[in-house]
Amino acid sequence: MPPPNSGVHHISNPCIYGDFVSSYAERKSRFMKWLGKLFKSGSNRGGARGGIGGRAHPQLLGEENVVWSAPARSVDDRSRTGKERGDAIALAMAEDWKQPSGCNRGTNDQDLARSLQDTLNSSSFPSYGTPQYCHRNLRLCSGCQRDIGYDNYLGCMGKFFHPECFCCRSCGYPITETEFSLSGKDPYHKSCFKEMTHPKCEVCHQFIPTNAAGLIEYRCHPFWSQKYCPSHEHDNTARCCSCERLESRDARYYSLEDGRRLCLECMESAIMDTGDCQPLYHAIRDYYEGMHMKLDQQIPMLLVQRQALNEAIFGEKNGYHHMPETRGLCLSEEQTVASIQKRPRIGGHRLVGMRTEPRKLTRKCEVTAILVLYGLPRLLTGAILAHELMHGWLRLKGYRNLNPEVEEGICQVLSYMWLESELPGSKDMPSTSTSTSTSAASSSSSSSSSSSSSKKGGKSQVEKKLGDFFMHQIAHDATPAYGEGFRSANAAVSKYGLRRTLDHIRLTGNFPL
Repeated sequence: MPPPNSGVHHISNPCIYGDFVSSYAERKSRFMKWLGKLFKSGSNRGGARGGIGGRAHPQLLGEENVVWSAPARSVDDRSRTGKERGDAIALAMAEDWKQPSGCNRGTNDQDLARSLQDTLNSSSFPSYGTPQYCHRNLRLCSGCQRDIGYDNYLGCMGKFFHPECFCCRSCGYPITETEFSLSGKDPYHKSCFKEMTHPKCEVCHQFIPTNAAGLIEYRCHPFWSQKYCPSHEHDNTARCCSCERLESRDARYYSLEDGRRLCLECMESAIMDTGDCQPLYHAIRDYYEGMHMKLDQQIPMLLVQRQALNEAIFGEKNGYHHMPETRGLCLSEEQTVASIQKRPRIGGHRLVGMRTEPRKLTRKCEVTAILVLYGLPRLLTGAILAHELMHGWLRLKGYRNLNPEVEEGICQVLSYMWLESELPGSKDMPSTSTSTSTSAASSSSSSSSSSSSSKKGGKSQVEKKLGDFFMHQIAHDATPAYGEGFRSANAAVSKYGLRRTLDHIRLTGNFPL
């Protein structure tokens, strides 16, 4: 029979605790080893799951952000829980030591171990749930307006594109080069952008080169807006003798026998011999008569080659001649001139087979003849005839010793007025038809002058454009006699009328102010 209980218990004999028999020291040693293994395994599991410091970090999977849910407990909470757990273990061991020896403590030890195991499993290492997908802003292709997803993409101008959707605005093909051009918000291949913006020569059809300063330098016709390389002014590129346009590489001009070149558009209405020009000449004489400026004398009119005209100019003592080339002449001296009697025929891109005939001109009045260069369009030929007939009218009416600005200026006004009558409704041109006499002349002469063109079925758009150019040439001539003279004469006729202007010239030799 065991001894009665006292305040201090000493274990003298082994006691049975559950399923094993051991001393208190052995039980304590085993319990501490088991407790150490328990903490070690719990720490490994916590580190494997929680990462550094037991925390859960976001994982980057592909291009999507996936966040693993972390335990709701903070680090301080876990450390505080661990401290409390240690305090509980120490308190339990102290209580165990205080109990008398020989008492049944097996149940308490097992309960304590089971409690610690549950605490570690439930508090320190909570289980992680399934990953939560966090939606991000979708990358939409600005080309096809579809989601890019996990495909390759390009970023440009704050937008995203599939590589095949980042296309040139000009040609529509994808831009694969590392460099491209940008105009506003539109991308271009560098070659396409150059093709679109860099000026091309309209003669050789190549990009106009830059000059020594790195600037694009080119020439541009003031009326036709034909852009070309400056070098074409000195490399013998052909220029039309009528409209002044340069011959392009994809168009062939016709070569006249006197060395001049004629473009296809001017060739359509060109007058080639004296016989073809007679109807036009008589129509312009009727135009003068309709303005009460009838020419009493029958003045011969001849179409000539360049050489014959130059020889006649050399033999003429009076008159002022337009440079660099004169295309008409009012003769006042007796000369022998080779006139064109048979028009040339077309042989390839040359006009051949022309027949000329010398004609002796005798002086019967102040005017011997009117000479006009052959091979020019009808409207230009008519403008030259109107100009030269005014010279004849002035000489026949006794207007002598006029300075070149006055005589050439008023003759240019008559040439311009005739073109106006042939091209009603011409825009952006100074009008000379404000006077009563001019308006009457225009209406009376329109029927006669247009009759010659109506025989050919009226004027084409090409011919009307040429007429506008000839008027532009007169209005913007830069020479003092022909250009400044025309503008002064035109201002006087517009203000005072043609008849009063002519009377003032007869009396004073100048235009009225």
